[in-house]
Amino acid sequence: MQTKRTQAIKALVFSAMLAAISVVMARLLSFSVAGGVRWSLDKFPLFLAGMFFGPVMGALTGFVADFTGSLMQFGFNPLLCLPAILYGLCGGLLRRFLLKNLSVFRLSLSYLLPTAVGSVLLQSFALSYTFPKGPFGESIIYYLSTRSIQFAIVMVLEVLIVYLLMRSSIFTRLGVWPPIKFKKG
Repeated sequence: MQTKRTQAIKALVFSAMLAAISVVMARLLSFSVAGGVRWSLDKFPLFLAGMFFGPVMGALTGFVADFTGSLMQFGFNPLLCLPAILYGLCGGLLRRFLLKNLSVFRLSLSYLLPTAVGSVLLQSFALSYTFPKGPFGESIIYYLSTRSIQFAIVMVLEVLIVYLLMRSSIFTRLGVWPPIKFKKG
């Protein structure tokens, strides 16, 4: 039986590790194509942090990962940080839904909200404002079209990665899935 302090330390260490994995995936294992579009599989660790430790820890992990990564590359922009926070938040808010029956369909439904709202809509508007590609209206259409195609593919890949990781039972053996329940002690 773990004490509350031990569980909190485990949550903090795992969240830091997941944030670091996200930074590495976003900054070192990504590639850019023409037009400034960067392809990476960096959001699934943030979603996992939310699934394991709840919406607050997931959102904080998303913020830390995006803040750290952006400082390494181009500087911090709070508008561009919102999607990363949304992935961790949604992973935490929907973890009971996923705990009942973890399937590709349920993961896809859970992943659809942060992908559509965060990565496509919010970030397209933020990028249109921060890095315009012509007039604002044209810039929004450009980013919405390119990011919709990009994240339709990336979402499928990240859902499969999460599903395969969860099916491997590695997180059950590590003691973070099913989610940690903090007990007195």
